[in-house]
Amino acid sequence: MIRVLENEFYYLDNFQRVIDWIGERYADLLDEDERAFLAAFPALPRNARALFVRMVMRKGNLFRASKLSYAEIGCPVEAADQLLGTGWIEADPALTLDELFDLLSKPEIAEAFGGQLRARSARKAEQLEALREQCAGMRPFSQWYGACDDLALRILVKPLCDRLRLIFFGNLHQDWTEFVLSDLGLFRYEQVEFSADSRGFRQRRDVEHYLQLHACKERFAAGEDIDAVVEDLPWHAFDNDWLDSRREKLLFQVGQHYEKQKDWDKAHGVYVRCRFPGARGRAIRVLEKHERFDQAYALLQAAQAAPESEAERQHLSRIGPRLARRLGHAKLAPRARQAVARIDLCLPLPNEDWWVEGVVRDHLAAEAAPVYYVENALANSLFGLLCWRAVFAAIPGAFFHPFHRGPADLYSLDFHQRRAAEFAACLAELEDGRYRDTIRRHYEEKSGISTPFVYWDALTPELLELALACIPPLHLRRWCERILADVKTNRTGFPDLIQFWPAEGRYTMIEVKGPGDRLQDNQLRWIEYCAAHDMPVAVCYLQWEQAA
Repeated sequence: MIRVLENEFYYLDNFQRVIDWIGERYADLLDEDERAFLAAFPALPRNARALFVRMVMRKGNLFRASKLSYAEIGCPVEAADQLLGTGWIEADPALTLDELFDLLSKPEIAEAFGGQLRARSARKAEQLEALREQCAGMRPFSQWYGACDDLALRILVKPLCDRLRLIFFGNLHQDWTEFVLSDLGLFRYEQVEFSADSRGFRQRRDVEHYLQLHACKERFAAGEDIDAVVEDLPWHAFDNDWLDSRREKLLFQVGQHYEKQKDWDKAHGVYVRCRFPGARGRAIRVLEKHERFDQAYALLQAAQAAPESEAERQHLSRIGPRLARRLGHAKLAPRARQAVARIDLCLPLPNEDWWVEGVVRDHLAAEAAPVYYVENALANSLFGLLCWRAVFAAIPGAFFHPFHRGPADLYSLDFHQRRAAEFAACLAELEDGRYRDTIRRHYEEKSGISTPFVYWDALTPELLELALACIPPLHLRRWCERILADVKTNRTGFPDLIQFWPAEGRYTMIEVKGPGDRLQDNQLRWIEYCAAHDMPVAVCYLQWEQAA
C-alpha cells in the first residue's frame, strides 16, 4: 500500500541524511568547499535550509520568490535573507535577456518592455529575438522589470550539490526523488549491510574522473564534433573498476561512431585500445572493411585462441570464413550445429488485436499442457530467487547507498568470482531439493523489492509452482551457470514460451518466429546451449493461411 508522507519537511530530512552519510563515509575525499558546506548547513534556521533544498531539487538555478511559496517554509523572502550571508544564493542577480525571458510570462514581458515591443501578439521566442540587439548585456532583475515587486534568486552552488549527490549515489542519473519514491512505497530496495569499505569513490580523483567522463559523454550525446570530444577523453585506465567500465563503454560508443562514418583508421584506433566486450570483434570487422585482410586475420586468430565470450566466438565464426576466402586459405569446415526441434504452424490471421507469440501460445495451450509467455522473465526470476543472498552479498564496493537495484559490479568480469562461495552454496541446494523452499520463501519475503533479475509482475504463483514441479533441478543449474558466465549477455535470449505437462513433470521451451522473422544471435546461443545439454527446446515458425 502506498503511504502518504506526513512529515512536511521530508525533503529537508532526506537532504540532511545524504550529507550526514557523506560526512561519515567520505570526509577524507571532500574538498574545502564541500567540507565547509557540510559544517555550515545544519546550523541555519530550518526555514532557510528548507528553501535552499527546494531550490536544489528544482530544475535550473534561477527562481522567483513568488514561485517558492510553501506552507511549511513561510515567507520565502525572509527565508532567503537568512541564506544570503552563506554565499550559496544571490538576490536580485544580474540576468541576460534569455534568462529574464525564462522568468517572465508574456504579459509581464509586455509590461517590462512596453514600447520596445513592436508586435505584442508575437510569440515569446519572436519577441526575444526582436529585443536581442537593443538589450544586450546583463542587468539585475529589478532593473529589467522595475514595476515588479517580486524578488529573483539565483542559487550559486548547484554544482557543489550535484557533486554531493554524485558522491552519495555513485552516479548522476539518480536524484532526490529516490527518497520520496522509497518513502511512498513505490520503490523498495534490499537492505544490505554497509561496512567502512562500502564506498563507490575511494579517492578524490575518482570523483574528478567521473565528472570528466560525464562531461565527455554529455558532449558526445549532444552531437558535438567527435574529434573535439576525443581530445578530452581519459584514455588511461582508472583504478576504480566500476568507473573504468563506464570509460570503456564510452570508448566503444566512440568507436562505433567512427565506424558509422566509415573512418576506419580512427575506429580501429579506438577499438584496439578498448576492453569493452565486443571491441576486439569490431576491430577485426573494421580492418576487414578497410581491406586490411592480413591484419584482420592475425587478430582473428588471436581472438579465436582465447575468445572473451560465447558472443565473440559466434561473431568470429562468421568473419573467419570470409577472411580465409579473401586470403586464399583452405575453406574452413562449417561448425556443426545442435539439432533443434521444429514446429511449423499455418494459422488464420486473427481479426482482433494480436501478437505473434500470443497467437502461438493460445493455439498450443491445452488444459493438461498450459503455455506461458515468459521470454527472459522465468529463468532470470528463478535464478534471482534462488541466488538472492549471493546477488545481494555485502561485498566491499558492491553496495554503497540504500537505493541499489543490484550490485554496482553486476556486469564486471569477476562478478561471479568475487561471490564464488555464496553462489556455490545457493546452487548446492539444487542437489538435495532445498531450492524449492528457498525460492518460495524469497518469492514471499522479497516480493516487490527492486532486483536486476526477478520479474515480479510476470512471475505469478501458478507459473512459479509449475516451474518448480516441471523443470528438473539439473536444468535450472545449467541456466544459472550460463547466466553467471556472462551476466550482461546471457540474461537475454531465452525462448518466448514455455509449455508444461504437470502430470508428466516435464516442459518444453519454444521460440516463436513469425513470417520473415529470424533467430537473433543471443537466441541462437541459448537454443544451442539448451540443445547441447538435453534441455527440451523448439523453434516454432508461424505462417498465415492467407499468405500460404
